[in-house]
Amino acid sequence: MQHIRITLIQMTILCVFVSAQTPGYFKDIFSDGGAYLTSMTNMPAADALSLSVEYLYTSDVDVQNGVITGDDMDSNGHLLYPDGAPRFRMIYTNGGSATNHGNSLDESGRDRVRTFYVNGGSYSGSCAGAFIVSLHYASTGTYIPYYHIWPGRATETGLLDAYTGHFIPEGSALLNYFDFGRDQYIDDVRHNGGCYANEQIDYPLGTEVLLRYDCPGWDMHEQPSTWAYKPRGNLGLGVGRIVVTGSHPEFVESGERLDLMQAILLYALDGCGLSVIKADLNNAETRSMDLFSEDSLPAFTRIGDKQYHHFTISAPAEANTLTVVLSAEPGYDFNLYANPDGFAFENSARFVSMLEGPDHILEIPIERSGLWYIGVECVSTVESLNYLYYGDTEVLNGVAYDISATCDTSSTTSTIQTLTSIPQDYRLLQNYPNPFNPSTSIRYEIPEQSIMTLTIYDVLGHEIIRLADGPQAPRFYSLQWDGVDQTGNSVSTGIYFCRIVSSEYSKTVKMMYLE
Repeated sequence: MQHIRITLIQMTILCVFVSAQTPGYFKDIFSDGGAYLTSMTNMPAADALSLSVEYLYTSDVDVQNGVITGDDMDSNGHLLYPDGAPRFRMIYTNGGSATNHGNSLDESGRDRVRTFYVNGGSYSGSCAGAFIVSLHYASTGTYIPYYHIWPGRATETGLLDAYTGHFIPEGSALLNYFDFGRDQYIDDVRHNGGCYANEQIDYPLGTEVLLRYDCPGWDMHEQPSTWAYKPRGNLGLGVGRIVVTGSHPEFVESGERLDLMQAILLYALDGCGLSVIKADLNNAETRSMDLFSEDSLPAFTRIGDKQYHHFTISAPAEANTLTVVLSAEPGYDFNLYANPDGFAFENSARFVSMLEGPDHILEIPIERSGLWYIGVECVSTVESLNYLYYGDTEVLNGVAYDISATCDTSSTTSTIQTLTSIPQDYRLLQNYPNPFNPSTSIRYEIPEQSIMTLTIYDVLGHEIIRLADGPQAPRFYSLQWDGVDQTGNSVSTGIYFCRIVSSEYSKTVKMMYLE
């Protein structure tokens, strides 16, 4: 009977899981299979990681440039939010002809990619996707059709339609995600006219060699086949991470080559730039966020679909209440968050208002003075079939809103209702961060007195640990899981499921633990 119960749990998990992604982006990956590139509508590694992907697959230059640069429906293009922030966590560029693709984008399209990266979006690509990030494929000069976001030189290998091995250097960041059989080697990765990072000419500080070719008799032998780049120091905090390979692991569906592609994606995604504070709000003053992309003032620009804007306010020692008021354009759904301990996202904020509609109020008793973080989320978004958008497309050009925060130092009690006292519905939120190491936060909401359980299972349906079991009062909850089982032993790298069950509600979310 116990075996039947576990099997049913596992089936439920597989049916109800919806891909989770980092909040504040439309999707995880934009896959560029535009003009002169291989068209791809499926990436096995992204599927294995449950990443959300928008696939651009077209040879039509006008269609491509409408998507990347912008058109009448979306003036800033799919890659960027109205304020220039990255709308995806990462761009992935397919193989093909880097020169022809770069030329087809024109300077405006190439600038979109550069802005995406500089403002915090990461980048990955294979073969042509590795060439095009560099200064040039030659040893001198700057090649106009390229992006130049990796200020190094990608040298042609000359090897066509072949399979090569790759050495894994000691300390390679890819080993943080998979052990690749513990032999420091990956065999039989397809190669077709790709490149390697030239370590002799214009080799940038901040470049990491992740793999080296094993191809005796060729100049490419022991040259960097896969490399990463993130500028050192403060400059690197705001930009994304570049992780590219000169070979083609992107179509592989199993084995170490699939692990390789997953590790490339994860390392790039883990290198996205830090969140940005729009402004420090002045006490009791309303700030209007109503400008468009064309106004070139991102500190006052409208918010995009599924985007977050972040603000701060300093609460003085004598303040007893913080009241945050959000008023946005009618017809759109927003959420409002506040947090005294860092950026205020859905999965981390201590105080939330997630009612439907554009208007929200948070009234928060201040427990200590100091800096408070406020997060505004535009929940409304477009409907999409890969790069084809429909539905409420006006949200792409941004939604205007007003935001204010007031620290009350009077001794009188406000009559405004506190929206955070009791949740409106049962909810289990996606854990954050995800993937995670060493720990992750699991938040859930109980609107009434309930008896419930919160349990972690592995992919076989075996119970790993029960984090909650018994009566629960109506309130917001946040639990920490440190990646250990019921006996305190650390679990292994892999996928796990968190399931909440009560007499009135049940839900499961998928999590990935990385050693």
